[in-house]
This record gives sequence, C-alpha cells and structure tokens, in this order.
Amino acid sequence: MASSKEYCSELLNRAGIQINGSHPWDMQVHDDSIFDQVLSRGNLGLGETYMAGLWDAERLDQFFHRLLRSGVQDEVNPARLIFHSLKSRLFNLQDDKRAWEVGQKHYDIGNKLYQAMLDERMVYTCGYWRDADNLNEAQRDKLELSCQKLQLKPGMRILDIGCGWGSFMQYAAENYGVECVGVTISKEQVRLGEERCKDLPVEFRLQDYRDLDESFDRIISLGMFEHVGQKNYEDYMDVARRCLKDDGLFLLHTIGKNVSDTAADPWISRYIFPNGEIPSIAQIGAALEQRFVCEDLHNFGADYDKTLMGWFENFDTAWPQLESDYEKTFYRMWKYYLLSCAGAFRARDIQLWQWILSKQGIEGGYHRPFV
Repeated sequence: MASSKEYCSELLNRAGIQINGSHPWDMQVHDDSIFDQVLSRGNLGLGETYMAGLWDAERLDQFFHRLLRSGVQDEVNPARLIFHSLKSRLFNLQDDKRAWEVGQKHYDIGNKLYQAMLDERMVYTCGYWRDADNLNEAQRDKLELSCQKLQLKPGMRILDIGCGWGSFMQYAAENYGVECVGVTISKEQVRLGEERCKDLPVEFRLQDYRDLDESFDRIISLGMFEHVGQKNYEDYMDVARRCLKDDGLFLLHTIGKNVSDTAADPWISRYIFPNGEIPSIAQIGAALEQRFVCEDLHNFGADYDKTLMGWFENFDTAWPQLESDYEKTFYRMWKYYLLSCAGAFRARDIQLWQWILSKQGIEGGYHRPFV
C-alpha cells in the first residue's frame, strides 16, 4: 500500500502539480504530516495545515485552479466528513437564531479590512469585467448592469436583501432617483453604510429577512442567498414574493454549484462563512416553482476570478497597516480564502448567477440589457 505522501503525490501529478517542484503552482511541503491530514480531513486538513505554515505555493490560485480542474479532489472523500455533509440536510443551520452568526464572525471583523480590500464603493460581490480594466470599473459596471436589468425608474421603492454597506442602494439612489430599504445582519455594515449614504433616500435595517412584510416595486439580493441554506430556500422565496408588487422584478445574484448533492466546504464553513451553503440551479428552481417565473439567467462566474484576485492584491498591499488588528494566522487564512476561491472560479468548479424573476411572467417577454 502506498504511503500517504506517495498517494497524494500521485493525485497531484495528475493535476500537473509536483511536491517541491519548481513551478509557481507546485506545492512546497515543509512537514510531511500534512498528507495524513489531507487524506483524513479533506480541504479542512489542507486549509488548516496551510494556515499553520506546513506548506506553501507561490501561486495558490494556480494551485487550486489545476487541482479543481483535474477533478482529483473527488477521490479524497474522508468518512469523517460525512456528518458535515449530513448536517445541512438534517438541521436548519440558518434558522433565525443561527443566521446572525455570519454577521458577527465575518462581516463584523473590521470595516477597516473591507475598506482596504474592496473597491471604492465597497461592493463585496462579483464584479462585471466585460469592459472593465480594474476593480472599481468592474464593480461600477456590475451595479449599472443590475440597475438596468431591474428597469429602475425614478420614485420606485427598492428592497435590498443583504445590503452590505449599501453600495447598490447608494448607486441606484444617486443615478436612478429611487428610494431604497436594505436589511443586513451586520451591525458594522449598518454603522458605516449609514455614514456613506447620508442625505440619500436610503434606509438601513438590522433585520432578518424573514421579518419583512411590506410592498416594493423591485427587489435585489446581491450575494446573500449563500447564507440562506437549503432548508430555507422556499421560505426565502415566499418572503420575496409577498414583498414584490405584482408587476415587479426580483434580481437574485448568487454563487452557485454544479451538483446539488454536495456539502458546504468544511474549511470555508469553519473559518470564513459559518453555516454558509451554495445552491444549485435545481435547488433554486425547485424553490421558484409556484412562486416566480424565471425571465433571465446570466452566468458570469469567470468574472469572480478577477474580482477575488483584485481583492487579494488590495488586501496584500494593505496588510502592513492591518496586521496589528488581527492574530498571526489571519493573513494566511484570508489569503487561502481569497486565492482558493479564485482558483475554484477559474476552474469553473463554482459559478455566479444573476436571475431575473417575475411573479406572473412578463407579457411579451423580458429582454436583457446590452451592458
């Protein structure tokens, strides 16, 4: 029987990755104990040993791109991770009590971090890079694309579910003359968002989406559906349906996975997004039945690669000013998060979808803007 190192080396070679090789995507191993950790704990072991400094790769994004594109990760399926897979099916990990955990553990870890990492508008979702040359332009173009898809008109009342620091609401209010209400579970986002949107017709609420029950002309949700969880998809759509006027439009912007029957990544769940869960097209489609008509589905997931690389460049540049606010392992943890996700999107292992939904179907059809 091959040793753990020999077996991992064989798998990595099939992905074009060598142990202690000379390419920037090769794995530089400082402690051979990582191989047992990876085989017994999957990405949880891979991520934790990276955080501990037991291995490196000059280009972590390229390492993950090659690894995930090859598919060899599917051959590492530790039995001890089965319970992690079953938890999301057996328990509601995003109920009205647990839902606040991601706000406290991710979004409230420091506005200074996000101000340094994100673009000037503080958009914490995928940019749109078709005509953009930098992160600021890509995020501006994504906001403009979203406004045009929603066919905004002056005086409309917009609901933003998971509004972040208010980037969409600020852009829409300034450029389209609309009024906005945004809900978030992050106290820090409300605090800074209210400062950034001062004197605009924008309202921030520290509120769970399940408590919403009022009428809006349009609804948008950018990068929040990943925190809803499969046990709550139908409830989420019920809330959106009851809050949307009969002739309204709903734009749902979410990361998506290619296969329904897969669990959330255990490392991401433990260290980055507690209780997060990426949906599949089938899962979203099932939740839409008898609630919404899908007018348009747009996949620009490859653009998330560029977005994440832009975030990492900003984070890496700003780290000397941020370092004193965080523990020693934070830099390697955050680097692993941003660059492993960039590699995953580059490999097309995960996607980014914008859905345009209506309650009854638009007579004559819906036409996506040429933006």
